[in-house]
Amino acid sequence: MTAALLVGRTGDVTRLALNRPEKANALSTGLIEALIDEVRSSFTNGTRLLVISGEDRNLCSGFDMSDLESASEGDLLRRAVRIEVLLQLLYHAPIATLAFAHGRNFGAGADLFAVCGTRVASPEASFRMPGLRFGLQLGTRRLAQRIGEEPARMLLAESTIFGAEEALRLRFATGIAPQAEWNAIVERTLASATALPPDSFARLLTATVTDTRAIDMADLVASFSETGIKQRIRDYRERG
Repeated sequence: MTAALLVGRTGDVTRLALNRPEKANALSTGLIEALIDEVRSSFTNGTRLLVISGEDRNLCSGFDMSDLESASEGDLLRRAVRIEVLLQLLYHAPIATLAFAHGRNFGAGADLFAVCGTRVASPEASFRMPGLRFGLQLGTRRLAQRIGEEPARMLLAESTIFGAEEALRLRFATGIAPQAEWNAIVERTLASATALPPDSFARLLTATVTDTRAIDMADLVASFSETGIKQRIRDYRERG
């Protein structure tokens, strides 16, 4: 059976590649837990730069809805909570993080890109964050911190699909580059990440990232735990 997460370590760099091409790299329970485990390990195993990417067509299509009918609302809530745990680990990581996005990226997949410190999109990449269309509040404050309150409000209220150029303009992405250039970007990002000693770099990150973890998790749980989440998701999927 092919691993849903490919893990590679070379020197100071750890690479995590989402590998569920048949599901457009959607975040299943197994993939989420594998990501959480590897991200946590990277904080203590000497990694200086953590790189996240996706195999095949895209980075990530978001929350895996393929088992919507068989899963209980409690199962879905737990998966959403674990996604938030993953996003918080990355956003508050004590090491440098770099995400590459290509293809179409939705919901929690776009959030996965947005929480990383350096965010490079391929020229054809696109993003959409439709969670509030079915009542799910995930990462709203983080997005506002990244791109500003008004742009975040616009993207989330209108569930806008936006491409790489708009992502760069909004600071949702920090750069645009074709996949052929990604390895060179890893090397440049590593050089920047290792300019300071590890402890100094970790203190810098802590001092420059606003910590809203508790209220973000509370908002997520409150939005997801209202009755009827499965029907709200069904209604959203029917509307398209």
